Amino acid sequence: MYDNIKSMKKIIFSGIQPSGNLHIGNYIGALRQWEKMQDEYDSIFCIVDLHAITIPQDPRILREKVLEVTALYLACGIDPKKSHIFIQSENPDHTYMAWILNCITPFGQLERMTQFKDKSDKQKEGTTAGLFDYPVLMAADILLYSTDEVPVGEDQKQHIELARDLAEKFNSRFGEVFKFPKPTIQKETGRVMSLQNPNNKMSKSDIDPLGTINLLDTESLIREKIKKAVTDSEPAISGKVHGEGNGAVQNLLTVYAAFSGCSYNVAVQKTQGKSYGEFKNELADIVVSVLNPIRQKYQEIISDQEYLKKVLDEGRDFAVSKSSVVISDVKRRVGLI
Repeated sequence: MYDNIKSMKKIIFSGIQPSGNLHIGNYIGALRQWEKMQDEYDSIFCIVDLHAITIPQDPRILREKVLEVTALYLACGIDPKKSHIFIQSENPDHTYMAWILNCITPFGQLERMTQFKDKSDKQKEGTTAGLFDYPVLMAADILLYSTDEVPVGEDQKQHIELARDLAEKFNSRFGEVFKFPKPTIQKETGRVMSLQNPNNKMSKSDIDPLGTINLLDTESLIREKIKKAVTDSEPAISGKVHGEGNGAVQNLLTVYAAFSGCSYNVAVQKTQGKSYGEFKNELADIVVSVLNPIRQKYQEIISDQEYLKKVLDEGRDFAVSKSSVVISDVKRRVGLI
């Protein structure tokens, strides 16, 4: 079946929720990867607004965030001449496919999803069926486009494994339709932690604003957050602080490596013996030098609503043209008219 979408290049698919503010964790773990990969792959990038509403959203803000995320994709180097950007909810094939996959997904497998367990523990009685079913919709997103690789953060690996399981289950029952996607994760920078609590991943929903550097933060705010980032009890960076139990410093060095374009080990070598004050000033300079041009480009793009609409319309039309082929075959194979 997937010969219908066959290309000389492999296909990548990925997406980000339009909720909260995109931060450097999103940039390091996703957007920067996407920008590099789009020359080598057929690239499809989604704004996953249906995933966003698994928790309550203000409708007005959600609509604004969809455009904000689109503009940030573009400002971070996603080129609509090389890649396709669209809004998930504008392609109904995603929800159609999710329902069909639901009907072959074991309930117990969803119960074991780490993210669901973590989020449902926090939400208690507010936990919704949508949150429980989130991984199946994500599998539908991926499988609809005969995706080869999914560039994601380490925390999404389990969801990709589910997509592979469902592809195999469907293929064995109804005949070969789906490819088996694999996650593409940058091992050294796959997960960026909070600047205030290095035991927690940097998050758009972090209640401590100092824990997250947002892509649209001003230069002064970036410098303040890095200056106040937690470190270690030792007065300077040394070999010792890179061992276990010193996650705060390791996290800052991960950011340093990602934004300076070097490996983690090189970042360690470059900063040995520096006081935390000296190191943080250097880190702030590096982060600001990367984020300032992104923020400036974002302001130019977000002011051109017609251009944004054109990019999203073209992306939607492309996505539907590809997914409609797959969903038609899936419907036929399961017996739907």
